[in-house]
Amino acid sequence: MIKMNTYGGRWWRLIIMMVLICISIPQIAAGTERLAVSSRIANIRGGPGTTYDIIWKAETYYPILVLERKGKWIRFEDYEGEKGWIHSSLVDKLPTVITTSPICNIRSGPGTKHAVLFTVENGVPFKVLEKKGNWFHVEHADGDRGWIHRSLVW
Repeated sequence: MIKMNTYGGRWWRLIIMMVLICISIPQIAAGTERLAVSSRIANIRGGPGTTYDIIWKAETYYPILVLERKGKWIRFEDYEGEKGWIHSSLVDKLPTVITTSPICNIRSGPGTKHAVLFTVENGVPFKVLEKKGNWFHVEHADGDRGWIHRSLVW
């Protein structure tokens, strides 16, 4: 008969806890998958199907965090914490950001010494073309391009 001292018992509990954490990590990671609207306009619905009401519309490059999947439907959360459902055919895994400040300068280069090309309001989505330090080279769905600081986007 093998005797296990108190220290050995704690060791096994630690191993079991680590195994449980490792099993949980993929489930946590799946809930944080980031996608973006890939169609020109997407209907955001109150439930997983076309019989549910359209609660708002999202434009190209609108970023979302996946919360749940039900068939071909995705329940998500956006940058403001709003939740909705979107059909999986309307999204793709694209690097995108959305502005979170009332007024955001889009510049000609990655830094405040570069000229302001144009300004946008809160809630404008962009595709990320390149990253340079804390700056993103972005493109809007209409083709306008420029650089925006990381602190101004989600």
